[in-house]
Amino acid sequence: MRMLKLLPVTVVTLMAMTSAAELPTKKYLNLAAIKTMVSAAEAEAQKRNVQVTICIMDESANLLFLQKADGANLITLQFAQRKARYAALYQRPSKSAADQLKGGEMGVLAFPDGFPNQGGLPIKVDGQTVGSIAASGAPSEVDEAIAQVAIDALLKK
Repeated sequence: MRMLKLLPVTVVTLMAMTSAAELPTKKYLNLAAIKTMVSAAEAEAQKRNVQVTICIMDESANLLFLQKADGANLITLQFAQRKARYAALYQRPSKSAADQLKGGEMGVLAFPDGFPNQGGLPIKVDGQTVGSIAASGAPSEVDEAIAQVAIDALLKK
């Protein structure tokens, strides 16, 4: 009889241990990661002699970092955020939308948070998107190159 009383406690304990063991670990962009990327992006922009706005978002497109260089146009604040939002939500470079539009796919303009402009990149770790980064203020291909240098610094490529 005493054994039957202990059985429910044992089952609940085993269930709790099983549930906790099955929880996944999640990588995310912490402050150190953001500082690493920003430092690399700033250095690359300086090397290319361009003034850009840098934007970093988490995987759900929540703003983590936004910085406009002194000489960057005010509209770059919006452009950088829109490029980064697209890259985070769609988990692909914002250039993908630009390429679709160039290919005649007008539907890309109707996508929620769609922004057909190069310069935003998803940040992927172990195949999972953990956030995005974008630059705006230079020619689009330079914006993307700056964002890529920042990701490479984070992943030490």
